[in-house]
Amino acid sequence: QVQLLESGGGSVQAGGSLKLSCKVSGYIFNNCGSGWYRQAPGKERELVSATYAPGPTTYADSVKGRFTISREDGGHTLYLQMNNLKNEDTGVYYCAAKRRYIQEGFYKCSENWEYWGQGTQVTVSS
Repeated sequence: QVQLLESGGGSVQAGGSLKLSCKVSGYIFNNCGSGWYRQAPGKERELVSATYAPGPTTYADSVKGRFTISREDGGHTLYLQMNNLKNEDTGVYYCAAKRRYIQEGFYKCSENWEYWGQGTQVTVSS
């Protein structure tokens, strides 16, 4: 079983910074995709950033230039450095990953994000 555990959330004032961490237990194939989602009050859950290392990284337009995703330990630790935080960044942040599987003798990646952490709260005040 794959388990993801987020940490590093908290309350900060606008303009401040936080660094979120995600520890991965069990096997994960990061080329399939790992990253961060968030859900703000009254809004749909959105993809904040994803990495397909050693391939590309992606960022939501709202966080470009402010957030940076990175990984260590062969992908068993995932980070999200958040700078210049804004009120609209408030929400529950989730670490997530796609699943690697074998079908007809070939390695494949799940289309959906299937592994999820329980979330860590980030609150930004003016």
